[in-house]
Amino acid sequence: MTSSHGSAGGPPLLNIANVLTVVRLVLVPVFVWAYWSDAPGRAAVAFAVFALAALTDKADGYLARSRNLVTKFGTMADTIADKALIAAAMIMLSWHGHLWWWVTVVMLGREVLISVLKMTMVRSKVISAARGGKIKMFLQSVGTGILLLPWRSWLEGWHSEVFMWLGYACLAVALYFSVTSAYGYVVQVRDMRDDGV
Repeated sequence: MTSSHGSAGGPPLLNIANVLTVVRLVLVPVFVWAYWSDAPGRAAVAFAVFALAALTDKADGYLARSRNLVTKFGTMADTIADKALIAAAMIMLSWHGHLWWWVTVVMLGREVLISVLKMTMVRSKVISAARGGKIKMFLQSVGTGILLLPWRSWLEGWHSEVFMWLGYACLAVALYFSVTSAYGYVVQVRDMRDDGV
């Protein structure tokens, strides 16, 4: 029986790692509101919210592992929070003309595809996470974080472009790993089905 103390012998559901994960989920609409606003300095405020949310991702993962606070809820909510934050950032960047829509559509489409594949295999075998997927997530976070900042308002000439293209470079590599890791997942599912798993 599950309660605020979790399952018998397991970590409590209400723990610091899960609280940080929920905080990250709450910060997603706050980020969207901040970036959508016309107020002066909106981009800097949105970046601060994005960075805070990203820090909670590192913190909750570390706390969950180091203090043995891993729960099914935490694992599921952590994944949802990560994808929601990146999706919100990429959509906002595309909406404001800072990122091509096709890049956002491909990357978010990849997440939908992987989620569907995992759900279809959940009753048989867990699909292992690809290393490329982890690299993709890291570069997505760095690239979107760079592009969220108003470099062209802060710096003149080519100096601002250096930072913008650094962000684009991160997302270009992330796009590569997004496609290749998705292909890897598809191959895993195909092989499992061929083996009757």
